[in-house]
Amino acid sequence: MLSTIRSIALYGIDGYLVNVEVDIHSGLPSWEIVGLPDVSVRESKERVRAAIKNSQFDILSRKVVINLAPAHIKKEGPSFDLPIAIGILNDLEYIHSNQLGDYVFIGELSLDGNVNKINGVLPMCIEAYRLGIKKVIVPYANRLEAGVVKGLQVYPIKSLTEAVSFLNGTKKIAPFVTDVDHLFTDNSIENVDFCDVKGQENVKRAMEVAAAGAHNCLMIGSPGSGKTMLAKRIPTILPALTFEEALEITKIHSIAGILPEDKPLVIKRPFRSPHHTTTAMALTGGGKIPRPGEMSLAHYGILFLDELPEFGRYVLEVMRGPLEDGKISLSRVNGACTYPCNFMFVASMNPCPCGYAGDAKKVCTCTPFQRENYLKKISGPMLDRIDIQVNVPSVEYQKLESQESVESSVTIRERVNKARKIQQERYKNLKIFSNSELTAPMLQEFCVLDSDAKKILESVFEKFGLSARAHARILKVARTIADLDDSANIRVEHVAEAVQYRLLDRKF
Repeated sequence: MLSTIRSIALYGIDGYLVNVEVDIHSGLPSWEIVGLPDVSVRESKERVRAAIKNSQFDILSRKVVINLAPAHIKKEGPSFDLPIAIGILNDLEYIHSNQLGDYVFIGELSLDGNVNKINGVLPMCIEAYRLGIKKVIVPYANRLEAGVVKGLQVYPIKSLTEAVSFLNGTKKIAPFVTDVDHLFTDNSIENVDFCDVKGQENVKRAMEVAAAGAHNCLMIGSPGSGKTMLAKRIPTILPALTFEEALEITKIHSIAGILPEDKPLVIKRPFRSPHHTTTAMALTGGGKIPRPGEMSLAHYGILFLDELPEFGRYVLEVMRGPLEDGKISLSRVNGACTYPCNFMFVASMNPCPCGYAGDAKKVCTCTPFQRENYLKKISGPMLDRIDIQVNVPSVEYQKLESQESVESSVTIRERVNKARKIQQERYKNLKIFSNSELTAPMLQEFCVLDSDAKKILESVFEKFGLSARAHARILKVARTIADLDDSANIRVEHVAEAVQYRLLDRKF
C-alpha cells in the first residue's frame, strides 16, 4: 500500500511542499529513505521506529521505502519524523481517515512518541497557506508561532498517539489562533532611554537624523565617552514595526532557532551586537544549506559593531554589498539562497590605538604612523557606505552632575515618526520607504539644491576629494535633515549640517 503525506521544507526563508511517499511491501525487513535526505533525515528512521513501537503500535517486519519528493532538492532537519510516522501508520491501517490530503504535517518525534518543537514553523505555515492548504498539524510547543498565520487552521499535538486519535476522530482538538493584536499592545517599559545620556547633544542630534532616514552611522570617540550607551538607545527612537515587517523578522528568527517559545512574533526591532572576534560566515550566514547570519538577524533593526577596527578586514569587506542591496545571496554545494538584511548599520571606534587622539583631557601616546595605520583598518569603500560619521567627545563633569531635564526617547521618536511619514508619502509609488534607499535617478528628482547649497557642496567636494558615493550620501542626509525641519526644499543649512557628519573625510 502507498501513502502520500504532505509536509513543508525550508529553502532560505521560504518553504516548499514536500510529498512524503511511504510504501510498505513484503521482502527482507528494511527501511530506506530516498530523495536527497541529509544525516538528520536518514536518522529519522530510528526515531520513527522507536516512537511507533513505544506508542503501542505494532510494526510488521516488512520492507519500508520512503521517498521525499521533489527528489532533486536536499532535505534536512527532523521535521519529517511526524509525516513519515503518519504515512507508515496509515499504510498499516491504524489510521482510518480519508482526509489526510487536507493536512500538512510538521514535527520531530522523540523515542517515546512525543512530538518535539522544531525551528522554522512560521515560514512553513505561511507557505502552506500560500499553497491553499488550510489545515496544519504542528508540535504543541510551536502552536503560538504557527497560530500567527491568519486563515490557517492550526492543530497542535503533543504525541503521536494524540495525532492518530485526532485523525481517527476519537479526540477533538480545536484550531489554535494567536491573538496578534494583543501582542502589538505590548506595554512593557523600555529599560533604556535617551534621557539617561547626559550631554552629547550633537551626537543625539546625529542619531536622530540617522533614525529619521535609516542612515548608517559611525561614532568616533575616546573610551568611556558613551558610544555604546548611545547605540543601545537608538532602537527606542525608531518607528514601531508594522505587522508585515514583524512577520518577516520572525521568519528569520524562527529559522535560526532563536525565537522564544512564549513570544511567537518579534514586535520590537532587533539589535544585534556581535563580538569583534566573529567570523565572516557568522556575519553573513552559512552552512551546507545556508542559515541566516548576524546581518539577516538584524533585518529591519540595527547591527552594531563596537570597536570597528578590531574586526577582521575581510569580515568588514563582506558587508559592502549587503549594505547597498539590503540582501545577501549565499551559494553552497547544496544550493544557493537569498536572505534579506535591510538593517541600519551602527558602529563605534576609537580615534587611535590608545583611544585619546584629540581628547581634551588625556594625551595621546600614539605616533602619527600608528594612528594612520589604525584608521587604515577600515577601507575607503567601507567608510563611503557610512552616511554619518560623528565625533563623540568626553563628557564634562558639570554635564554629568547637571539636574537639567533631558529629552526622552519618546519625544525624539515623535519627530522621527513625523519625518518617516513624510518620506513614506513622498516615495509611496517607488517601493522605497526612507531616504537612505534613494537611487541616483531619485536623487536628481528629490534632492534638488539651490545655487547657494550647490556652491557649498562643490567646495567641500573639491577640498576633501570626496567620492561620488560620499556625494550621494551627503545629499541623502541633507534630505533627511530637511524632512526633520518639515522643509520641502533642501536649504544651505541642511547641506552644511550634512557635511558636518562626514568627520573622517574632514579630519583624517
